[in-house]
Amino acid sequence: MSRSFGAQPPPAHWILVLTGIAALLTVASDRVWPKARHVVTIAHEGGHALVAVAAGRRLSGVRLHSDTSGVTVSAGRPTGPGVILTVAAGYTTPSLLGLGASALLATGRVSLLLQVVVALLLVMLVIVRNAFGVVSVLVSTVVVLGVSWFAADDVQAGFAAYATWFLLLGAIRPIVEVQHQRRRRRARDSDPDQLARLTGLPGNLWVGVFGLVSLGCLAGAAAALVG
Repeated sequence: MSRSFGAQPPPAHWILVLTGIAALLTVASDRVWPKARHVVTIAHEGGHALVAVAAGRRLSGVRLHSDTSGVTVSAGRPTGPGVILTVAAGYTTPSLLGLGASALLATGRVSLLLQVVVALLLVMLVIVRNAFGVVSVLVSTVVVLGVSWFAADDVQAGFAAYATWFLLLGAIRPIVEVQHQRRRRRARDSDPDQLARLTGLPGNLWVGVFGLVSLGCLAGAAAALVG
């Protein structure tokens, strides 16, 4: 327990740089990204679920699909701040998680970071309602647990740094993708379009808000880790 909450040496600068480059290559790769994107989807739908519960809505569950899409179902008032915050949480959650992870990394709390990730994944495992979603979350949990239990300190630090960069960088590409789909009128039920109907504000504005949050989190994390 003391190891979990105590500080270890933060990752070396070269580890942070190399893992950042590796994460960028992962996100930029059209071959690797469709598989890696499942991790971002878990965070995205987890954000919807967490805010739905915090807003007093009744959470029915989360479904994660093999095409990297997902859906979170909750019941409550069809309008108002609660549902607006719930819908808005999806695209912002991966970046916010990455920013929080960078704060733990910068202070050397690698073990704590990995255990927080495991705890969040276990919560997701409870609320996922389809077979693919269960497998996706379970595999992610086993990977993080394996690194946390069996890997050397440097490997843990590198894995945690890569995961942090991946959340920060991986949060940006889905925002770009959903805007491209919206321009082709293929995403009429996307989060920005739902928010447009709920608030009366343009969907493009919501895409811009998501982008600013993601870029702000990336800049803040980069300053904390390598600045």
